[in-house]
Amino acid sequence: MKYNKTLLASGLLIASAFFSVSCVNSNREDKQKDSTSTATSISGAAKSDFPYDLSKPVKYNMPQNLFEISGIVFHNGDPKEVFAIQDEDGDLFHLGLGDKESKFTKFGGKGDYEDVTIIKNYFIVLKSNGELHTFPMTELGKPEAANVIKTKDLVPKAEYEGLAADEKNNMIYVLTKDSKPDSKAKASSIYGFKVADDASLTAAGEFSLSHKAIQKESGGSKSRFRPSALAKNPKTNEWYVLSSINKLLVITDADFKVKTTCPLDPGLFNQPEGIAFDRDNNLYISNEGGSLSAGNILMFKLKK
Repeated sequence: MKYNKTLLASGLLIASAFFSVSCVNSNREDKQKDSTSTATSISGAAKSDFPYDLSKPVKYNMPQNLFEISGIVFHNGDPKEVFAIQDEDGDLFHLGLGDKESKFTKFGGKGDYEDVTIIKNYFIVLKSNGELHTFPMTELGKPEAANVIKTKDLVPKAEYEGLAADEKNNMIYVLTKDSKPDSKAKASSIYGFKVADDASLTAAGEFSLSHKAIQKESGGSKSRFRPSALAKNPKTNEWYVLSSINKLLVITDADFKVKTTCPLDPGLFNQPEGIAFDRDNNLYISNEGGSLSAGNILMFKLKK
């Protein structure tokens, strides 16, 4: 009888161990299925004629001082050198995409810097409070830029994350991160400014990016849309608006009317904060680093 009890107990232990291993394997398989399902939904959600495959990037890891890379831009679309900022310091970085180190020029003190653009041979950097820092490209390469113009109170008080230039029309656009607090129609505001040869700015219109239209097109939840960057596709004149929090890319017409949306795979896009196009119309998206990854720039080649 003792032998049978012992045998029974041993059998139960073996069965229990087998069940535990089976559960682990099952959980792993479930996770793999979830991952596959997510990838499939992302691929399926993108329109067949969308000009980029957002699942197949060329990845460029950034140096340590660009761990928190934010905005990015090219000069005249030349991909040989990318200009970038990061969230915490007033430094403008520049490097080749494959470089292990970057050079930088200081233009401001500590602060929350969100985006950068180039127009009329001037750099313009956006701070989260809407303040702009402008200085000539001739200051690049110096330890600290001279002739930096700080422009305050250009836009209403709000949180800002996006700045982009439309060089064909001598315009820049400043994008709010959230909708106006007193606005019934939920939308992100975009403020346009005409740029003179000396980089002085004149108000030239206000636009709205409808959250309702984004939800309708994406079929997503009703969580607030909070954009983090924008860039104009020079070939199609469409705006590409990026949202880090929502993991979403929104494509609009020239007047910011929503045309389509593309979900972004969190496995590829850790924290997408910057977006740019090169002169061959390839798409670039920058990501802040995470606990297991460096900051990076993902390049998506234009489909032939």
